[in-house]
Amino acid sequence: MRITVDGWTAAVAGDPLPVLPRFDFREFRVRVAEYASAGERQRFLADTFGSGPWLWDTPDELRFDRVGRQLVGAEFQIPGMLVDPDDEARLPCGPPVTAGGLRADEVRDFRLEVSTEFLRGPEDTSLTCLRDLDVLDEPLEARVGIAPGLALLVQHGTIVGWSLADPARYLTTAFTAPDPAPPSPAVRRLLTESLDLITTPLLDAVRDRVPAALHRLGELEAALRSLDEDRRRADALLAFVGELLEDHAR
Repeated sequence: MRITVDGWTAAVAGDPLPVLPRFDFREFRVRVAEYASAGERQRFLADTFGSGPWLWDTPDELRFDRVGRQLVGAEFQIPGMLVDPDDEARLPCGPPVTAGGLRADEVRDFRLEVSTEFLRGPEDTSLTCLRDLDVLDEPLEARVGIAPGLALLVQHGTIVGWSLADPARYLTTAFTAPDPAPPSPAVRRLLTESLDLITTPLLDAVRDRVPAALHRLGELEAALRSLDEDRRRADALLAFVGELLEDHAR
């Protein structure tokens, strides 16, 4: 299979990335790369090519090795917006994910536009970000699994979005690797409550300091702080929820 983005082309070839994705809930980003600090990230960007930040431009990132032209990292932004349940109901079930890497046809930078639509799978077993809702009008051509749980969505030979399966598993902060142990049931429930916060009118109510909304936010923060298990994932959620509470209720 060949993929085209912004006039740039690549083949689905080689192995997927072995690195676990990092779901940074505070920054609404999913990263998959081996860098572990801001400094390492800057060196990584300098040593690779592809779609990446430039001055004020911050597209999604697919980064490739300059010698072998193989995919070596990715970073995707989650758009912040209300989610329409009717759109979520249209999420396609197939095709199944096929694991594989990408190999660029040439060493050349390109631009991968950020997604505009954010959809949640049943019981938040997956998160999907799409270029636009028109993608749902036709079947997907392929799901290319470029890393554990992380797949590129392909339609008409181009990347139209991405999906993360079992997002609770990959919750973490900044450049820290996610906990290799399975997520606890409590964290899965609190992830759903946190996603409810950012994908419903509740977030606007919090920003407007509506008492009922602030009370619900406070209960969520308290539940995250008091959790005795799975602290790394709980702290990843708390980084956003606690900051929101500090900004609007204290």
